Order: sequence, then C-alpha cells, then structure tokens
Amino acid sequence: MTGVEIEWVELEGGSFAMGNPRGDGYPQDGETPVHQVSLSPFALAATTVTNDQFAQFVAETDYTTEAEEFGWSFVFTMFLPEDFEPTRAVERAEWWRQVNGADWRHPEGPQSDIDGRGGHPVVQVSWNDAAAFCGWAGARLPTEAEWEYAARGGLAAMAYPWGDELEPGGEHMMNVFHGEFPAGNTSADGFDGTAPVKSFPPNSFGLYEMTGNVWEMCSDSYSASWYELSDEIDPTGPDLPEDSPRVQRGGSYLCHASYCKRYRTDARSHNTPESCAGNLGFRVVRND
Repeated sequence: MTGVEIEWVELEGGSFAMGNPRGDGYPQDGETPVHQVSLSPFALAATTVTNDQFAQFVAETDYTTEAEEFGWSFVFTMFLPEDFEPTRAVERAEWWRQVNGADWRHPEGPQSDIDGRGGHPVVQVSWNDAAAFCGWAGARLPTEAEWEYAARGGLAAMAYPWGDELEPGGEHMMNVFHGEFPAGNTSADGFDGTAPVKSFPPNSFGLYEMTGNVWEMCSDSYSASWYELSDEIDPTGPDLPEDSPRVQRGGSYLCHASYCKRYRTDARSHNTPESCAGNLGFRVVRND
C-alpha cells in the first residue's frame, strides 16, 4: 500500500434513483430512463487527484503518461499565446488544438508548468493513466453509479449537488465557463482554468467539486442505451471491449449552457481510454 495521503469519505450506499427526471439533458447521452440502483458501502476521495499526489506516483514508479508517450495533447485555444503556430484543431470543436509537449507537467503546452498548482486537479492524463495510479494507490475508479450517488449528496432528482438553482443567492457553487463561449470567459467564479481542490463548498456528503472544474473518469464502459438494461445492484456498466469509450462525469471549467450543459449530477459523457485533455481528471475509490 502506498503512502499517498488521500482524504476519504465513507459512504453508506443504499438505494437511489439514477438518471435525469427533469428533461433538461441531452437525449443522445442516455441520461434516461430513471431507474433504481442499490449500492454497497464504499469510500470515495473527498477531492480529485491533485498534481502533488500524481507527482508522488510518478516519482515512486517512474511512470510515463500517454500524453508524454504521444508527445502531444489537446489544449484549449484561449490558453495559447497569440503567436502560437497553427496546429490541428478538433473537428466541430475548433477551440481544442493539438499541442506538442502538452502533458500533465505542462498542461497548456511546453510554455506552461504546474509551479504553484500542486493543489489543482491533475489533467492531461488518460483513463489508462488513472488506472495505473489506482493500481499504485490501492484504489480504483468509481463506477458511474457510485459517482452519481456520491455527487447527489442525498438529494433526489436535483440538477446539482446543492439543489436545482445554478447560483443560489447569486453565489458561484462551481467552476464553469461564464460569458460567451469560447472566447469571452468572464471568469466570474474566480477561475479561467482549473481551480484548486476545495475552492467551492462541499456537498452534504463532504465531497468537493463533484460538478465543474474537471471531468471525472469512471470505470464503466459507455453506452447511450445502458440505462435501459442496467443492473439494479452495484452496476459496473455494459460488457464491452476494453478499448471502448469510458464514462466521464461532472463537467468542467469549460462547460457552458450554450453547448455543454453537462455540469449536472446526472449528465453523462465519454472519451476513449487513451484520450487526454486539459479539463479531464479523476478521483478514486478505496479498495477494501
């Protein structure tokens, strides 16, 4: 067992209604039908894995991430210098640019670093990298059902971990994109990129930033039709090939209602196991 320090929150589990009952989601994502799920007790990290924690893993194992092996990753264009050389953009998401030298130590490219960001979520890591960290830390990635149960914090059917109002009383409760996407971020919540963990109030379970900040990877393979077939007790996702896309949850600092209102407790998305980006991180469940 590694000596990495992780703050654990013990969760009782039990039965809850999983899925989106409000009709404010994306039909293609498979957020419905709402279905009852029963979970065994588990312990979830209070925060996403930080740069400091990931650095300890790398120092003790000499691990090389997939972005480092590839030699590049995707960076949000607004973080690049104005004179940055033209590079390939993602189709239909041109705000993502291929940047040589982008990795977890250089999340916005070789001109960037993580000095002073030890308490920020580690990004530019893949699902495979997260699984390697878990193997070292005596942990695992949460199932999609565990993640949603934890994010809800005991609130049934609500859009956010604190209720249905995005900014109750005008208070910013999470780190998401404000203004006109993609070039007009007002940073009204105090951040234009990742925020340090514990920057916003925890939910009633004591879990921080379950929505916003960075997307969080789950262990499950992704299927838009999975909720129609899901197991009722401790579901682990559909039985698909290992290289199938994996579920990610919670949205990120780049989510905006105009195109990606996925900063909700029941929103779903997915990515391939080798994909890396500047807004994708993870938190872990303790192996008992």
